[in-house]
Amino acid sequence: MAPPSRWPSVVAIVGPTASGKSGVAIELAQRLGAEVVNADAFQVYRGMDIGTAKVPVTHRHGITHHLLDILDISQDLSVAAYQQLGRAILAELAAREVPAIVVGGSGLYVRALLDDLRFPGSDPAIRARWEQQLAELGAPSLHAVLAERDPEAAAHILPTNGRRVVRALEVGELTGEPFVAQLPHAGPPLITHVSIGLDLDREMLDQRIQLRVQGMIDAGFVDEVRHLLGHGLREARTASRALGYPQMIDLIDGRTDIDQARQDIVTGTRRFARRQQRWFRRDPRTTWLDAGIDPASTASLIMARMAGQARTLEA
Repeated sequence: MAPPSRWPSVVAIVGPTASGKSGVAIELAQRLGAEVVNADAFQVYRGMDIGTAKVPVTHRHGITHHLLDILDISQDLSVAAYQQLGRAILAELAAREVPAIVVGGSGLYVRALLDDLRFPGSDPAIRARWEQQLAELGAPSLHAVLAERDPEAAAHILPTNGRRVVRALEVGELTGEPFVAQLPHAGPPLITHVSIGLDLDREMLDQRIQLRVQGMIDAGFVDEVRHLLGHGLREARTASRALGYPQMIDLIDGRTDIDQARQDIVTGTRRFARRQQRWFRRDPRTTWLDAGIDPASTASLIMARMAGQARTLEA
């Protein structure tokens, strides 16, 4: 099916982890002659492949992927920096008249890339003070501090996400306003796009997560983490907190066994998926599709729906 002339130049594929976003994005990119722009906060790191479910190069069918493997694990990438890099790529694709498929489960990255999202400044002294508190108290205890100061922000940030907790506390102290207040409500996007959400019923999503985690372990997740520990993963401020990696570090250090590590990753991933669903569901601009079918069929459904909308505009 050839897209009509008013086919959107940017399509965002969003949804919870294990909903099949990457496979659908590749299928859609093949049909549109598009390139893929990553919107996953941890797939930007080189070497973090198995644990982030990064699509291997051999499975990308020649589709160009942007913003994958661009950082060493010792580096950090702020949302503002991601926004700058991603918008430069979208501008370059637009200049070449190549459609873009933005895909990922990091909701703030997607919003930062496509919406009029502006970020408050930063104060190194304030941030350093809260980072010291993080080192002394740990992320869950600092999250409790955030819950007292800014309950709404705390409700949107995982207790284990120390970096986000620190940022919320820094912004609150710097601006005197709630951290969540810095995020815009859904409105006209800065970059015109179509947003497609992939979702599953809870039972099927939980089953997929269980299978994904087991598949990661079978594929050598432990060896991947052991290799990364030799390159500074333990000291990495951001990369070390990616889902599954702390549990693998605990396993390698002898603080847990493989069965408990597996269950902890499954439980943490399920919780994260629920948060992703709530985040993306808040945006009324997203069209939701059942992700229980294969990627090719889902891509065909997207093509049919979007073509119908585009032809309506042309009529």
